[in-house]
Amino acid sequence: MARSEDGRPVAVVTGASRGLGRGIAIALGEAGFVVYCTGRSDKAATSPWGGTVRQTAAAIDAAGGKGIPAICDHLDDSQTEALFRRVETEQGRLDLLVNNAFAMPDSAVPDGLFWERPLSLWRDMIDVGLRSSYVASYFAAPIMTRRRSGLIANTSGPGGKIYRHSLPYGIGKAGQDKFAHDMAHEMRPFGVAAISIWPGLVGTERTLSKLQDGTVGQSGGSRDHVETPYFIGRILAAIYRSPDLMTLSGGTFYSAELAERYDVLDVDGHRPLSRRALFGAPVYQALAGDSRGPPGG
Repeated sequence: MARSEDGRPVAVVTGASRGLGRGIAIALGEAGFVVYCTGRSDKAATSPWGGTVRQTAAAIDAAGGKGIPAICDHLDDSQTEALFRRVETEQGRLDLLVNNAFAMPDSAVPDGLFWERPLSLWRDMIDVGLRSSYVASYFAAPIMTRRRSGLIANTSGPGGKIYRHSLPYGIGKAGQDKFAHDMAHEMRPFGVAAISIWPGLVGTERTLSKLQDGTVGQSGGSRDHVETPYFIGRILAAIYRSPDLMTLSGGTFYSAELAERYDVLDVDGHRPLSRRALFGAPVYQALAGDSRGPPGG
């Protein structure tokens, strides 16, 4: 894999102000990456759950990486284009893109009728979520394919296979999985991989509070399925360094099963349980001929 001039691999993590994106970015910093962490929050949080990209960048530095705050509204394509132009100008390459930008309002969490939900859920989950993944990949792919190496990873979930939360939520997750699968076909001749990852219950402030008050039921999993926001970043660092990266390309995978394959533990020293027993196998397999992924993944 290509590396920046100082020997560090280069990553972009979208939606890295807080939650899963923040955890992924910090874990990549722990693994020695230069990480551009994107979000709209500069010096003040834009969410009641707190967090800014500058705070994430500082935490990446403290973890041993190099954090670079990148203020970016992914609803504005020109800002996204400028971000990747900046990365290529400053680093000369891009090794890993994590498509994580997504909005999950509290109104989208309990199951309910789509016509009784605000129309803004479509913007939050399809425009902020799925479409921003497409646009970021659109500008990242030329950087990677020119160097004939790289990995694009979408954070997704089983909502693309089963009914969960809301109609736009499911459409967005299904799109992330199919997007990674088809993107893998087109980038394969250039040595660039694409995957989609299904986390367990990510232990963000929001999820932990809802586990405490009982609004996350057994349909979503139990505390045995809880993983920290850093877990997927650790997994991606291991995948990036693996010589069998291309055998995963095109597939959708449970994070816990990738962790087992690559012998990755969460920051607290344990490995969460896969939610396969609850949701079954993902729809998309790795590309034909690349059959060494986790069983059924």
